This record gives sequence, structure tokens and C-alpha cells, in this order.
Amino acid sequence: MENKMLVVTTENIPGRKYEVIGEVFGVTTQSKNFASVFGAGLKSMIGGEIKAFTKMLTTSREVALDRLRKEAGKLDADAVVMMRFDSGSIAGDMQSVVAYGTAVKFVD
Repeated sequence: MENKMLVVTTENIPGRKYEVIGEVFGVTTQSKNFASVFGAGLKSMIGGEIKAFTKMLTTSREVALDRLRKEAGKLDADAVVMMRFDSGSIAGDMQSVVAYGTAVKFVD
């Protein structure tokens, strides 16, 4: 699903004035299957990128950002400013990713 809501990491959107609606966020927690975790353990012994986890984190960011946009849309926002990502590990093989920011409504 394509969502065209503007999301920026800056505080201001050049040429636009807006009023703040409020905080919005999108969160997801993902884990890999046993085979991926086992393979990652082997890879950690010899070094290098663990592609299964890189893919999981990339997907997690996309899901969290999509959920952020949906939450902002529920508030009838036109954009989200000051967007940030945060992540954390849970039980070693799970990863949570949160996208958060401030939903705004354009005023012209």
C-alpha cells in the first residue's frame, strides 16, 4: 500500500506553515526463525554481514514507518515532522523498531 504522507526528519518543512496535532508512532517486533539464528551464530564467529538480520531490520523500519503514517492519517494530519527511529533487542533473537514523530496539519 502506497502512502504519500510527507514524513521528514527536520523540524520545519520549507515553505509550509503548520499546527501541531500531536505525537504519533508506529512499532513492530520481528524475529527470525531458528535456522537464521543458527546461521547468524556461525557467521558471528568468522565475521561479516548477517544478511538475514539486515533484511529483518530493513523490513521492520518499513513496517514501523507505514504504521506511523497510518496513525497520522487517523488524526487527519498532512505530514509528520521530526521523525526518528529507535530500536531494541528482546530476548536476543527479536528486534523492536519504533518510528515516532509529530503529526502536523498545514495552515495556509
